[in-house]
Amino acid sequence: MEIGPILRSLARNKTGAVLIALQIAFTMTVVVNAYFIIGDRQARMQRPSGVVEEALFHIGSAGYTTDYDARGALAQDLQLLRSTPGVVDAVAVNQIPLDSSGWSSGAKTAPGNEHQSVPTAMYMGDHRTVSTFGLKLLAGRDFTEADLRDREPNMRGWPDKLMVTKALAEQLWPDEPPEAVLGRPLYISDENPATIIAVIDTLQAPWSGWSQVEQSVLVPEKLLWPSVSYMVRTEPGQRDALMPIVEEALATSNTDRIVAAPESMQDTRKRSYALDAGVSRILSVVMVLLVAITALGVIGLVSFSVRRRVKQIGTRRALGATRADIRRYFLLENFLITSLGLVLGAALTVGFNMWTVSALGFPKIDLTYVLGGMLLLWVVGLLAAWGPAQRACAIPPAVATRTV
Repeated sequence: MEIGPILRSLARNKTGAVLIALQIAFTMTVVVNAYFIIGDRQARMQRPSGVVEEALFHIGSAGYTTDYDARGALAQDLQLLRSTPGVVDAVAVNQIPLDSSGWSSGAKTAPGNEHQSVPTAMYMGDHRTVSTFGLKLLAGRDFTEADLRDREPNMRGWPDKLMVTKALAEQLWPDEPPEAVLGRPLYISDENPATIIAVIDTLQAPWSGWSQVEQSVLVPEKLLWPSVSYMVRTEPGQRDALMPIVEEALATSNTDRIVAAPESMQDTRKRSYALDAGVSRILSVVMVLLVAITALGVIGLVSFSVRRRVKQIGTRRALGATRADIRRYFLLENFLITSLGLVLGAALTVGFNMWTVSALGFPKIDLTYVLGGMLLLWVVGLLAAWGPAQRACAIPPAVATRTV
């Protein structure tokens, strides 16, 4: 019964209502897409790396003398690290998961099929890489010392055995179980195919923003380079205490190199996802501010409407309208304005997401986010209008006769 008078009233004084509806539409577009982006970023940040992060740290060693003995230094360092009390295992590797820099190549199932090449991260390490990283083998066997090949600077080619992650195997052989991949040739280069001896559950690449972050290859190589990174696995709870001890031991054992400060894998993860975390925080603040500003706009509009209709409210009370009738009128008026803004906001939200999908490669938004945003702003609009509507209820019937 009140919708007709409300619509006629809004038609006579539409400027404020239109502005609030547009503000609600804009707020919904930003809030829903921002929340969706935050959810996507949080999901990325929580992806398992495949390694036992809580027990791992890495430390760099860079020899700088012209006669630096890389082979001798590697053997001495690994013996020192593996014999340190509290250290479970250690390995020299060419790159660290989520460390933002490393090696990549293309993997294919047959020579010459460049268009079928699948990008992959290339990890080099010895026969104790799996145990040090804490990797889970889904099928096959671990490397043995006999599988190792010396890798000297500027050396080309790859060993004849390797491991692949489940994600890479699924890209190359869709719908094949891990066991079926064992023994198959994999071409990193056209000349020398390697045989897959194991499938790893997960081993993330160094680049957290890479769309193929879980596609990795592990090859058995002893790194005879002046500069290497050591991954060290410790007993539970001893990582932080061992980091300065290991740094000091490596620095004093060989003065012909520079030892970089150690970093835990958990800190590496935080550094890798620092941009995602920062974006999430900024978007969260923007969401809160926009919702607060929209609520203040609704409060202002309803308050102005109440002040403008004081005599009208008093007349309705004198004619028998109850407090609940007055409250319902203003809440319904606000509901109609909010609904108009939300319908427009839903269209803008979907349209903006379609643009981000095509232009920026973002995932397609789930419609539950749109429905959730509409529900949120309906509730915010109702709560914002409640206070002014309560003040309207307090206007006495006698107000109608004061100017007579």
